Amino acid sequence: MSDFLSASYPTLELERLDSAVLVVRMNRPAAANAMNTQMGLDLMAIFETLQIQQDGLRCIVLTGAGDRAFCAGGDLVERRTMSDEQWQAQHAIFERMVRAVINCPVPIVAAVNGAAVGGGCEIAAACDFIYAARHARFALTEVTLGIMPGAGGTQNLTRAMGTRRASEIILTGKPFSAEEAERWGLVNEVVEPADLMEATLATVRRIAGNAPISIRQAKQAIRRGVDMSISDGLAFEIEAYNRMVPTSDRREGVNAFNEKRKPDFKGK
Repeated sequence: MSDFLSASYPTLELERLDSAVLVVRMNRPAAANAMNTQMGLDLMAIFETLQIQQDGLRCIVLTGAGDRAFCAGGDLVERRTMSDEQWQAQHAIFERMVRAVINCPVPIVAAVNGAAVGGGCEIAAACDFIYAARHARFALTEVTLGIMPGAGGTQNLTRAMGTRRASEIILTGKPFSAEEAERWGLVNEVVEPADLMEATLATVRRIAGNAPISIRQAKQAIRRGVDMSISDGLAFEIEAYNRMVPTSDRREGVNAFNEKRKPDFKGK
């Protein structure tokens, strides 16, 4: 299989900090990192490949280039001259891309470094959780443009914030601050802009230091269980749990605890 991390992605910047951690930057700063067709294809390629090939990665940071914007949503300059058919074809790429983000077995932490508007807000919400710079702003403005959220916004915001708050945000299209996003349950932590990546990476490296199979199975149980009844969720959880009992990592974890040392997990 080809080395997908060394491939060329015109709209992304990949930075592998070590064997376990990858930073993916949406890299169209002159357009506030707005998502054009190429960015949709690039993100789709990365996150779909990660479903079958993790290459030792244990956690991913998704962020935007610069300090102005995380992602300003769909590129309306590109979209202005699109026919209905072209618009729908492009949106099919965006739909497939966001599903790839949601289904990625490797945890993804969004580091929202600026404006996260429309599809940008939806991409952040599709990640496992979010750290945000204090100056970051969020909005789902689609209804002000004659459309509606179509990349998971109505689903992921509702799950994070509850029906009433998500309804207010989506139906008004009004922006909200990082502090409001934290208070309402969308953002986990708000930090000063200069500290955003340091804070995000501290958490990401803690995740990456844990047992990879445990992380993957726990993430799957969380993601799938939220849509199940408690009875079905508990049944799914124990099936996910049982996958770890025969692993070397489970034995290593117990031995390391008893030997008062840091475990050396291999993902096996």
